[in-house]
Amino acid sequence: MCAELVELLQYNLDKIDFLDKPVAMGFDCPLDLYCSYTTKQTLIAMDYLKPFREGVKYFADKKVDAFFITLNKADKDYSPTTMYDDYSINDTLFHWQSQSGTSDTSPTGQRYINHKKLGTKVLLFVREYKTDKKGNASPYTFLGLANFVSYEGSKPMNIVWKLEEPIPAKFLKKTNKLVSV
Repeated sequence: MCAELVELLQYNLDKIDFLDKPVAMGFDCPLDLYCSYTTKQTLIAMDYLKPFREGVKYFADKKVDAFFITLNKADKDYSPTTMYDDYSINDTLFHWQSQSGTSDTSPTGQRYINHKKLGTKVLLFVREYKTDKKGNASPYTFLGLANFVSYEGSKPMNIVWKLEEPIPAKFLKKTNKLVSV
């Protein structure tokens, strides 16, 4: 019986496709890398208890921008101004479009561009679809901290972020529009 249990444990160990780990954010936060969270769980983890509907939230007290990204958007769920073009370029670079009213000269645009100088952090939370097959809101996968690389345009800004940890292959196929599945 002991041998069978060891065999079962080894089988399960071999099937693990990623290991979650804590992310150093500079404050206590229960969010682990590559784990999935609802918007509400993420907001509670940031000590934010108010309703939230947008795809970006700046937590001024923590100096954190959290981006909630839905990759595949249905026309019926999103207006033309929120059909952002977001995708991974490779396992560490992520292309993200800001909200349509954000210019490169606005305080928000400048915070994105200069986040390192300003001491702010950027967190990426990504999901493939808004809802799952049962019609429930899909959770977001926490891809971790990202650092500004470059941008083009304004209203919206097209920003390239470099993730501090690479996207696991399991998620890369879902986030990269250039990979055929």
